[in-house]
Amino acid sequence: MSLFSASDQDRIANAIADAEQATSGEIRIAIDKHCKTDPYDKALEYFAKLGMDKTAKRNGVLIYLAHIDQKFAILGDAGINKVVPNDFWEMTKVAMSAHFQNGNLADGIIAGVALAGEKLALFFPYEAGDINELPNDIIYLDQQENK
Repeated sequence: MSLFSASDQDRIANAIADAEQATSGEIRIAIDKHCKTDPYDKALEYFAKLGMDKTAKRNGVLIYLAHIDQKFAILGDAGINKVVPNDFWEMTKVAMSAHFQNGNLADGIIAGVALAGEKLALFFPYEAGDINELPNDIIYLDQQENK
């Protein structure tokens, strides 16, 4: 059984698509069951494995969630980290945590996507001819690897 219902998965994918309509940036969601290390380190590892460091403007954002261990991290690539305020990712995590604490994982992810999308649109607006460099579907890491 998936962590998210089909409806929630559609809502998340649609939130990513909506956010990316206004930006050249890319947003991905990676879901894990467990994270035995620091979630930021794990997100950094997957950021590279998913090719997110290869976007043209280095403006990818990864939201990583280890749902059983209740850990998560948000990682922006070099291009976006140069321009967002220093506390931006922490503020985004706080907004997401409010939903997570109430058991609303999908709503928390959607809130994070919306906030990341707003900043991406501000600093990396959509340009004519922009292509979607990375897919919008949720990546279930625990189904891709042997743990």
